[in-house]
Amino acid sequence: MSLNIIFAGTPDFAAVHLQTLLDSDHNVIAVYSQPDRPAGRGKKLLASPVKQLALEHEIPVYQPLSLRDEQAQQELAALNAELMVVVAYGLILPQVVLDTPRLGCVNVHASLLPRWRGAAPIQRAVEAGDAESGVAIMQMEAGLDTGPVLVEARTPIAAGETGGSLHDKLAGLGGPALLEALAMLESGTAEPQIQDDALANYAGKITKEEARLDWSRPATELERLVRAFNPFPVCWTEFQDNKGKPQRLRVYAAKLEQGCHNDTPGTILSADDEGILVACGREALRLTQLQLPGKKALPVAEILKGYRDLFAAGITLGAADE
Repeated sequence: MSLNIIFAGTPDFAAVHLQTLLDSDHNVIAVYSQPDRPAGRGKKLLASPVKQLALEHEIPVYQPLSLRDEQAQQELAALNAELMVVVAYGLILPQVVLDTPRLGCVNVHASLLPRWRGAAPIQRAVEAGDAESGVAIMQMEAGLDTGPVLVEARTPIAAGETGGSLHDKLAGLGGPALLEALAMLESGTAEPQIQDDALANYAGKITKEEARLDWSRPATELERLVRAFNPFPVCWTEFQDNKGKPQRLRVYAAKLEQGCHNDTPGTILSADDEGILVACGREALRLTQLQLPGKKALPVAEILKGYRDLFAAGITLGAADE
């Protein structure tokens, strides 16, 4: 048996799950995705990964600005879908939309609910130092990621896990879990598990300012932050260029360096091919992959070949306007 499904999603994570449905026996009758956005230096309108995949398979694509609009709701209802699958769509689904398909709407959420509800569960799990993460297939309701869970798939968070590597790991877990949940809904054997709201945390949307490294924090926290925000938005700090002008230095990778020091947070303790060692509020952080303005991200050993004087011991990072 197969279900007639509306798929709603926007980024790469969602496109992986759309592909899973396309490869299954289910019938994707329509796709909803965010409106095309300006991207790149030319700011040309770019279709989302989900829209691009849908068009490749000649599936109708709908891109309403809101699903609160009555005409958009009528358009969706006219599709007569049995189920709506939502993965990182980016629009709120009002109750009338949640009630439209015969089997309702299910969401693929990149967290073991209720651990992280909200927009950035992958990064927040790494940032918090969680030991594991996973994917939850949830029956949607009006609250933010509050619905009962149908299926979950778990995975440990490795010591060197980044936001990017965990994203890819969870994207691989989500497809099989989604198909398992759909089989349960189709056969009437689903046993939704109610979430414990007392265990919930809010994974708020990440800002670029939040990625600024505050050297007064413990090195353990900053090391997790660097991993969590790689590849987006990427942590950063400030340094002085050859003309003494403050510039932004992006930090792609760093290692925790244990050992006491009495230096002011942000002070460079040493710089060699192993990395640039920076004093933190507690312990120190060894920066191992950086990106100078207008340059590619490179190992520190490569950067020091041309800019060693900018990162000499005693120089302070992040002090320009703090």
